[in-house]
Amino acid sequence: MLKKDLILRNPLSLLGHEPDDILPAGSFGAVLARAGVGKTALMVQIALNALLRDKNVLHISLNDPVQKVSLWYEEVFRNIAKAQHLQDINELWETILTHRFIMTFQVEGFSVPKLKERLTDLTAQGIFFPQMVIMDGLPFDNPTDLLTDIKSLSVDYRLPIWFSIRTHQRETVAINGLPPQIAGVSDLFDIILQLQPEGKDVQVKALKGGRPESGQPALFLDPATLLIK
Repeated sequence: MLKKDLILRNPLSLLGHEPDDILPAGSFGAVLARAGVGKTALMVQIALNALLRDKNVLHISLNDPVQKVSLWYEEVFRNIAKAQHLQDINELWETILTHRFIMTFQVEGFSVPKLKERLTDLTAQGIFFPQMVIMDGLPFDNPTDLLTDIKSLSVDYRLPIWFSIRTHQRETVAINGLPPQIAGVSDLFDIILQLQPEGKDVQVKALKGGRPESGQPALFLDPATLLIK
């Protein structure tokens, strides 16, 4: 019952997506925002939703050490449980941790061959079989060739991959209305979400892959907990 209650907090279901078709195998999703607005918090909520459905999530961080990433997950998980007024969640927390694996890289040392080698090590030795990937901190200054290679990997491994993309204030959007970091590679992405500060809140906007016909209300990140509201 606890797990069911927490699954109902799936943030993307509020954008009109069904629980199991948020991002198909081999597809890309993106969360765009300026530094410190809440990209990691939203991606962790997306990951937690998958973990609660017993999906194996590989979290790749190019910025933060394993311990800091772990703290993000625990804080968001406990904030969700608190918002739902749920008690005795420690056993559930320990259970979902078996479905998560955190992998770190130095930005300058990251490459697709290195990622593929580490993925092969995990699966060949039966350590972990990812079903979704969160990639946090990958630079998007000139991403075309790198993303094409990652796309091939995601298709080969049948992995949906979510990326955090850092944008900057007062940027000129491209002709397709997207921030410059993703405008030239948007065809690789099924879903593009942007976190836009609106007063004291942060609005979650679907730039691609949203379902306006669903009639859902505007969504925001709570400034105190960074949870969808």
